[in-house]
Amino acid sequence: MAADFNGKLKAVTFSYDDGVTQDRRLVRILNKYGLKCTFNINSALLGNHWCIYQQGVNLAHVKIHPDEVRSVYEGHEIAVHTLHHPALNALSDEDVIREVEEDRIKLSELAGYEVVGMAYPGGTPNVNPHVAQLIRENTGVKYSRTTTATYNFELPKDLLMLDPTVHHHADMNGLFRLGQEFIDLKPDRPQLFYIWGHAYEFDVSEDEWERFEEFCRMISGRSDIFYGTNKEVLL
Repeated sequence: MAADFNGKLKAVTFSYDDGVTQDRRLVRILNKYGLKCTFNINSALLGNHWCIYQQGVNLAHVKIHPDEVRSVYEGHEIAVHTLHHPALNALSDEDVIREVEEDRIKLSELAGYEVVGMAYPGGTPNVNPHVAQLIRENTGVKYSRTTTATYNFELPKDLLMLDPTVHHHADMNGLFRLGQEFIDLKPDRPQLFYIWGHAYEFDVSEDEWERFEEFCRMISGRSDIFYGTNKEVLL
């Protein structure tokens, strides 16, 4: 990793999974505040229509159409989430490589640039060191995110087993607490605030969207913070 973030010692990045239509609203909010995100997409599932039942609410889980990918995520980063969102630790070595690398190649075509990032589908429970090593040695992926929250701002030791700081929906109060802590931080070494989630989770209530925008307003516009995609802050 770089010694700093364009001359700054603090960076904020976001990572959102599944390539759902709620990403359109999320991108508008992020753009409004000059924030950058990496969107992790299952290319073989693009255009599919499902719903997810969460916290007593049926949430739309409709995937962006392939023709929209480049325009919806313009200015942000597109990354791998595998072709079909399987539990990678349950697959053969050959299928792990195929799910990851074919998704990366297809997304690169849709994005118009080489895709090099990833988030593990299903997160930490579905990955292990062997899977990470397969990806490291047999694909063009250069970093991949787990779902294990660190609640700190330390840089990752292994880019293929990258732990985020916090999940926005699982701990919204923690998100704000960490945000204020990061704003107040005067570090002597690079520090990274890494937020992740799924945009459909905001639909649990309108308050979720409003609180997230409040957080974006709070964390943005700071002269001592670099705002970048995962690739921009990690590579």
